[in-house]
Amino acid sequence: MSTKKDMIERQLKNRDIEDPAVLEAMQEVDRKRFVPEDMKDKAYEDSPLPIGKSQTISQPYIVAYMAQALDLKEDDKVLEVGTGCGYNAAVLSRLVNQVYSVEIIEWLADLAKENLEKTDYDNIETRHADGYEGWPEEGPFDAIQLTAAPPKIPETLKKQLKIGGKLLAPVGTASQRLVLIERLEEDKFEEKDLLMVRFVPMTGQAQKE
Repeated sequence: MSTKKDMIERQLKNRDIEDPAVLEAMQEVDRKRFVPEDMKDKAYEDSPLPIGKSQTISQPYIVAYMAQALDLKEDDKVLEVGTGCGYNAAVLSRLVNQVYSVEIIEWLADLAKENLEKTDYDNIETRHADGYEGWPEEGPFDAIQLTAAPPKIPETLKKQLKIGGKLLAPVGTASQRLVLIERLEEDKFEEKDLLMVRFVPMTGQAQKE
């Protein structure tokens, strides 16, 4: 059985996670608080875990990798699309000023809210809605992170990035790539592929594109 120390030292530091703030956030946010009772003994394992109804909590390494790739700052405002059980939002909240997180599946939105209320993190706002639309009234955002994979990145989300802001998303269907997009100018974006990944598909309007 892996311990939190194993998770930090072997799964993160022994790979390529070296951002001190990200490592501190992964240490502070206890993954065990976000998994079902029958999964708590596996909470620090190097893998995704089921949280019910074919949904999962992401592998710790991927959570840390995505946070590090966004190069977040303390005063940033971040949009997360796909709250899931709330774990990733909690990690992001330790790195930035404010997190807004949208979840399309109602029972997951309720679960995330319940899990996050058990923490003392007061800089996370959640909403049950289709993340395709983002959270326009709170934008623009310094960073946007998707934790479900659309066939292509919605233009609605790209438009909610600040100039200089970054969007990170798994993209694709059978085969997915983690894509980092930076908004350089109003209508100019730079895109870079980072690694191959596997996430649940983004549902709702994204599938109608």
